[in-house]
Amino acid sequence: MATPSSKKTLMTLYSGNDCVFAHRVRFVLEEKAMEYQTIDVDLANKPEDLAELNPYNQVPTLVDRDLAIHESVLIMEYLDERFPHPPLIPVDPISRAKVRLGLLRFDRDWFAPLFQPGYSAEQVKTAKEQIRSTLAGLSSIFSQQRYLFGDELSVLDCAIAPLLWRLPVLEISLPAAARATQGYMDRVFNLESFKRCLTPAEKAMR
Repeated sequence: MATPSSKKTLMTLYSGNDCVFAHRVRFVLEEKAMEYQTIDVDLANKPEDLAELNPYNQVPTLVDRDLAIHESVLIMEYLDERFPHPPLIPVDPISRAKVRLGLLRFDRDWFAPLFQPGYSAEQVKTAKEQIRSTLAGLSSIFSQQRYLFGDELSVLDCAIAPLLWRLPVLEISLPAAARATQGYMDRVFNLESFKRCLTPAEKAMR
C-alpha cells in the first residue's frame, strides 16, 4: 500500500455526462492509458470550484497538479505533449499545421453550430448537410488509409469521433456509397480506448 507521501497525484477531469467536448478529452486520456479521475458536472448545478479553475465555468476542464486547462483542443494538445506515447500529433511543423487547421475547421463549421448556443436553425441545417457531404466525400480517402491523417490514429480522429458517435441522435445519415467512411467509423468505435471513454449516457446514443 502506498504511503500518503508516495501516492501518485491523479489528473482530474471535470466532465459532462453527454458533453461532446469532454468526450474528446476522455478519448485521448484513454488512448494514452492515463490514470485520471472524473468529476461528472451537472451543468445546471456546477460545483463552485469549477469557476475558480476555469474563468468560463465550463467543461471540460483538466487539472494536472497546479495547472488547470480548459478548451478541449488545448487539453488534447497538452496531453499529447506531456505524454508523447502513443503520439497523436505529427512532429514536423507542416503536418502539425495541417492537423491544427483540421481541428479549427471541425470546431468552427461543425461543432459550434451543433453543440453551442446562438446558432439559427438554418445554420444547424447547413452544418448537418456539410457533415454528410464531407463524410461521404472522405470515403475515397478511407478506402486507401485507416484514419484521417494516415494509418495511425491522430488527434483529428479523437476530435471528430464523439460527433460521429452522435450521428443517429443528430439525425445525420450517410449514403450507402460511403461504405469506406462507415468502415472508418466502425474501426474507431471498436478501439478499446474509445469503448472505455463512453459514459452511460453516451452508450445509450447507439
